[in-house]
Amino acid sequence: MAYYWKTDLNSSESHEKQQEHQEFPSLNQPFSSLVSLGFDNVVEEISNKIPLCQREIEENAFFVPSALHWDSRTHSLDEIHQTSLNEFTSKSSELSCHQVRETPVIGFSRHSVLPNPQNINKGSSWGNPIGKYHGADDYGFNILPLSSTSLDKNNSQSQLENENHNYHIGFESSVLPIYPFLSTNLMPKEENKSRRNMNVVESSLMPFQGSSLPRTWESTHKNTELTGCSIQLVEVAQGSNMSLASFCNKVKKIRETYHAADMDSNSGKIWSTTTAFPYKLFSNTKFNINIFTDNSTKGLHFIPCANYLVKDLIAEILHFCMNDQLFPRDHLLSICGHEEFLQNDHYLGSHRVFQKNKSVIQLHLQKKRDTPGTLSRKHEDDHSQFYLNQLLEFMHIWKVSRQCLSTVIQKYDSHLKYLLKTQQNVDNVTEEVKNICSVLGCVETKQITDAINELNLILQRKPKNLHQNSDTSAKGLIEKVTTELSTSICQLIDIHCSSFCADFQPLHAPLYSVSCVNLGLHSHLSFTVYAAHNIPETWVHRINFPLEIKSLPRESMLTIKLFGITYATNADLLAWTCFPLFPKHRSILGSALFSMTLQSEPPMEMIAPGVWDVSQPSPVTLQIDFPATEWEYMKLDSEENGSDLEEPPKECLKHIARLSQKQTPILLSEEKRRYLWFYRFYCNNENCSLPLVLGSAPGWDERTVSEMHTILRRWKFSHPLEALGLLTSSFPDQEIRNVAVQQLDNLLNDELLEYLPQLVQAVKFEWNLESPLVQLLLHRSLQSVQIAHRLYWLLKDAQNEAYFKSWYQKLLAALQFCAGKALRDEFSKEQKLIKILGDIGEKVKTASDPQRQEVLKKELGRLEEFFWCAKTCHLPLNPALCVQGIDGDACSYFTSNALPLKITFINANPMGKNISVIFKAGDDLRQDMLVLQIIQVMDNIWLQEGLDMQMVIYRCLSTGKGQGLVQMVPDAITLAKIHRCFGPIGPLKENTIKKWFSQHNPLKADYEKVLRNFFYSCAGWCVVTFILGVCDRHNDNIMLTKSGHMFHIDFGKFLGHAQTFGGIKRDRAPFIFTSEMEYFITEGGKNPQHFQDFVELCCRAYNIVRRHSRLLLNLLEMMLHAGLPELSGIQDLKYVYNNLRPQDTDLEATSHFTKKIKESLECFPVKLNNLIHTLAQMTAISPAKSTSQTFSQESCMPGASRSIQRATVLGFSNKTSHLYLIQVTHSNNETSLTEKSFDQFAKLHSQLQKQFASLTLPEFPHWWHLPFTNSDHKRFRDLNHYMEQILNGSYEVANSDCVLSFFLSEPVEQAVKESSAVDLGEKFADKKPKVQLAISYKDAKLTILVKHMKNIHLPDGSAPSAHVEFYLLPYPSEARRRKTKSVPKCIDPTYNEIVVYDEVTELQGHVLMLIVKSKTTFVGAINIQLCSVTLNEEKWYPLGNSII
Repeated sequence: MAYYWKTDLNSSESHEKQQEHQEFPSLNQPFSSLVSLGFDNVVEEISNKIPLCQREIEENAFFVPSALHWDSRTHSLDEIHQTSLNEFTSKSSELSCHQVRETPVIGFSRHSVLPNPQNINKGSSWGNPIGKYHGADDYGFNILPLSSTSLDKNNSQSQLENENHNYHIGFESSVLPIYPFLSTNLMPKEENKSRRNMNVVESSLMPFQGSSLPRTWESTHKNTELTGCSIQLVEVAQGSNMSLASFCNKVKKIRETYHAADMDSNSGKIWSTTTAFPYKLFSNTKFNINIFTDNSTKGLHFIPCANYLVKDLIAEILHFCMNDQLFPRDHLLSICGHEEFLQNDHYLGSHRVFQKNKSVIQLHLQKKRDTPGTLSRKHEDDHSQFYLNQLLEFMHIWKVSRQCLSTVIQKYDSHLKYLLKTQQNVDNVTEEVKNICSVLGCVETKQITDAINELNLILQRKPKNLHQNSDTSAKGLIEKVTTELSTSICQLIDIHCSSFCADFQPLHAPLYSVSCVNLGLHSHLSFTVYAAHNIPETWVHRINFPLEIKSLPRESMLTIKLFGITYATNADLLAWTCFPLFPKHRSILGSALFSMTLQSEPPMEMIAPGVWDVSQPSPVTLQIDFPATEWEYMKLDSEENGSDLEEPPKECLKHIARLSQKQTPILLSEEKRRYLWFYRFYCNNENCSLPLVLGSAPGWDERTVSEMHTILRRWKFSHPLEALGLLTSSFPDQEIRNVAVQQLDNLLNDELLEYLPQLVQAVKFEWNLESPLVQLLLHRSLQSVQIAHRLYWLLKDAQNEAYFKSWYQKLLAALQFCAGKALRDEFSKEQKLIKILGDIGEKVKTASDPQRQEVLKKELGRLEEFFWCAKTCHLPLNPALCVQGIDGDACSYFTSNALPLKITFINANPMGKNISVIFKAGDDLRQDMLVLQIIQVMDNIWLQEGLDMQMVIYRCLSTGKGQGLVQMVPDAITLAKIHRCFGPIGPLKENTIKKWFSQHNPLKADYEKVLRNFFYSCAGWCVVTFILGVCDRHNDNIMLTKSGHMFHIDFGKFLGHAQTFGGIKRDRAPFIFTSEMEYFITEGGKNPQHFQDFVELCCRAYNIVRRHSRLLLNLLEMMLHAGLPELSGIQDLKYVYNNLRPQDTDLEATSHFTKKIKESLECFPVKLNNLIHTLAQMTAISPAKSTSQTFSQESCMPGASRSIQRATVLGFSNKTSHLYLIQVTHSNNETSLTEKSFDQFAKLHSQLQKQFASLTLPEFPHWWHLPFTNSDHKRFRDLNHYMEQILNGSYEVANSDCVLSFFLSEPVEQAVKESSAVDLGEKFADKKPKVQLAISYKDAKLTILVKHMKNIHLPDGSAPSAHVEFYLLPYPSEARRRKTKSVPKCIDPTYNEIVVYDEVTELQGHVLMLIVKSKTTFVGAINIQLCSVTLNEEKWYPLGNSII
């Protein structure tokens, strides 16, 4: 079933015409990012015919030789549109050329008949062209001007030709199905010649309002007679534009489906987000939970399983509290410090807060009746109405327009009555008609021109011998003409209200006569451009496209450009507009007005109905007369093709599978698209994706679209998210997009919340605001406060885009209406909070450096006033956080270029801590939002696969153009600050990170947790920053927490768009993994196997993400038109595709990523870049602006609270007699143990002497102080005395870096029992040499992945520089030897290299001989019988000491 065009033909004739239609194949030229119409060969063929092409150009382009005294490049639409409509009269001279006339002009065309009756253009304005279809060689219609008073067209034309002007004005039109595949240039090199088929006849036909305009009037041949002042305006609350009124009704119906009394959909609470239960992550996990109740000040401790339902936990709590009579369904659990509630019917482990928080979780048990939803809709909201004044922000303009119009109409009525009475002062009537037209956007219709003309001619004549009461008397003629004038004015008001957004319309709208003409199924697309009002010329020109209407897609867009041409230069674009040819499934009928924008070039890559709002008045208004034949899109029953297909060849299926690895159709070449479309009926959800299949279609002609719909109906989706790819700009077809929305409707609210940014962008390519996607967003916003809140800020931010602003404004108004008054008021408070923060940031930025702190302190008073009035406010970053004030002492600003503010809010929840955020102005945070969203998606994928990468993903929100909020992670510090703590060359040292963590985690148990957190988080960020190509990486963009979590910040550069310095990229490594990170992971080289575990973890995480490449690429593709600076084209998608490598096997991807790890580890420019940043920051850091602004030394080192009370030597260590076991007592009376040698004590004393040369230090007990007997006892006593003098002496020495590092670094566990090693992967219990291999065999190809080796040594016990040699025995080829690269000086080397043997017909009888060598020295060997190997499995093989 597909769509076809329906006219007034009978069904049999229509069917015959359908059979005669020829399919137009698309051009073979590659347009990878454009959408083909399906009739491009016809256009090419016609264009190649020089006579026809020249004739079409000459006939379709027209010029008005008139100088324009304004420049479209310097007059933005915003600047001009701010002028209220009642000011157009006085300012119209800016838009018109010099007029040498006594009577003022309101900015109409030069040939306006108001002041100059002889220059009347004969073109049709509001009339409907009537005539017969003449075939492709003719224009198709005869133009029927409305008045016999018009002068001959040739006289007008010759008059124009005799004038000498420098500027010509012309149009360019193009028809597009959303994308501008076909662009017909209508700009000729010479002036247009006289047109053919312009038969002038009298006609009194009035415009018929078709489907493009709101009102549909009854067909009649009578005109309403208007006597006196019969023009009356009536207010229309829902607006005069039917499409907007229909949208208002649709929004109201959506809201009515959710009653305020329905607590399931209107709880008014913010529910904690959930995911599918991660069984692999929480197989046997239990949580530590503290429960607080209103009746108990002490928390109750529970350890429930992860798969425990929340309501079951509530029942257990009630039972424990001896309240079995209470029902669990009457209670809720909230997260302490948040206005966020757990969902009773979900598992604990399904909540994100449990998936990310491994510490003790604090919950608060509350009764439902005691926790009313403050953000819920009320009963009054159910009865509120949704009117136009809520829909748009320009209500004040309508009021001015309506008031001005009413005033001018009253004046017109007064002068008209005086004219009818005295037959004098016609100039006053003319002036008021001008004013009426001025208020209505400076639009002057042909009927008004003719009526004024005729009125002037009548009053100029001196009739003789005319009876007073006859119809031919002067008074009778004046009454007749003034009636026609009033009728024409009423019609203008009506067409204005129909075309544009207004909240009024004429009380008595005139009825129109209609005469439809059967144009035939093969008629060409044609229309008449009557005028661009407010441009000082008029013209009437027929535009004819060599395209059959029936071949046009339903989603065709018409783009019209207005050019000004000088003789010396090329054409300059002055204005443009675009609109759908077939809105509401029907063609446009009769005359219509369209506003034109003065913005720069239209965004041809995303032309869609919402790109420019033609229903908003603008300085230039285009009037177009369409034929009066109505075309309607009807569904056609099509045959189900491909139902009985034969089994395709295996090679075909393999090729389809290979093509499916491209994931998105815009990455397919034209040849591959043709291949995939040829085998379209063999594709299914197992070997391909639906967006790939439909995206490979050759065009949008009727037959192709029919087959696309056939595939669409029989496709079985594997997951709803597969449909995301159907909402990209590549698919304008409404049927396809509807199916995509139906699939997305299967997602839960929390799942949909994750993809809201992409869905907001997809709204751009919807056909109208009543589309299923818009309805889905509104439905879900009524069900979830989280979705409503996120959607609100996304729509607010989207209004800053250059295009589609009007659509987003209307959708935002609809969202606010659906949300109800309470949530609407909350939005208003949040918006006001952001406005105040923006003002404060601007004043701090403009203040001089010495005055900034004082300015900040003063301006913070505005925030205090805000909270005094508002009481509380939810944070835009997270609606679950409610704040009630600010901590002024903790607020500050940062000294970076943008001077962001640090604002600390007071939590409104008494059980919560204060909340610190960063407000940034001057930075575009939309890109950061996208990167963090993609990283969050990857983290969710890992969690579902049972892999917790310990990712810290902070929140970020763009709240307007170049401004936004960023969450501050508690206890986080930049790597640059850590480097500075260890001196100017800190970035070059290997042990900086290890030392810093050791100092902040003196206990071994804490240290092991830190090491584990860093191990996983570092691996996770290596993977995500590599895939997304995050650049501008240095130590100021990497942060660490004391708990061991590493994370990245500032994503202004990604997708490989690295900064350059002198033509050299600053980012030289694939990602940041330095030797100091490896040093910490391997504990200073003590556990080299930890590096192997790290590589394994990275490769596993990388391969898991690669399996979801389609989702990631779809999310990025849907943001291509969001205006992000570094995500704008196919090349950016290709970058991510190349990094994901979906075409690779897991073994190949493992080998590839291992190379990237080694490449990053060996990249010295990374350290050099860190050093440069550190030195630059050390010289640029100014004194602290507040105590909280700069990180003092204690943020890097343990501070005064961690100073040491005493240290005592307990004896020798159990490990070795050369180490002293020392007990360290901290200021909080905690104790820890450390082990130090006598040489280390001596080095400490030497460092203190250098650092504190001016101070007197205690004498160090050197070896020559020892006696010959009982020396150990003497040394214990001397060292204890020395440590006592150091720690109780100078405070500066006792709390110095040297002393604290000496006693607090590398602590040992105090427990008597020896603690186990850090469990980061496989434990290496034995010391035998082994090699790890993964062997696979497929299609006569043997693949061996050499992963790792362990415990390999040279004969003298030293570390070898080993490589691996393979020999396949027997092997038909002489080149049977394969070899890996060598890893220098390592006993546990990592390779992850692939060795391949082709043409291996079978494994039986083959032996794989593996030999390990260090240069030429033998290290180990093994022979592997391939027939006994378990394929596709990683296995450790022991290495022997000889070759067999």
